[in-house]
Amino acid sequence: MQMIGKYLIFGGIIIFAFGVVLYFFSNQFHWLGRLPGDIRIEKENFRFYFPVTSMILISIILTVLINIIRKLL
Repeated sequence: MQMIGKYLIFGGIIIFAFGVVLYFFSNQFHWLGRLPGDIRIEKENFRFYFPVTSMILISIILTVLINIIRKLL
């Protein structure tokens, strides 16, 4: 049960840090979601948006961070 507690605390810290970064530096991330490869279809009464490249980039970053954290713990 101690390991679950550690993971929950660490997860909360990560979410808090992510929120602070988004709050104070949101204007720096305007490119996220507009990368080449993100699918965007806009018509008169229809909008479809699927950020493929952005999701891949976020997945790679999170995978690297999680692996670093696992090695430290």
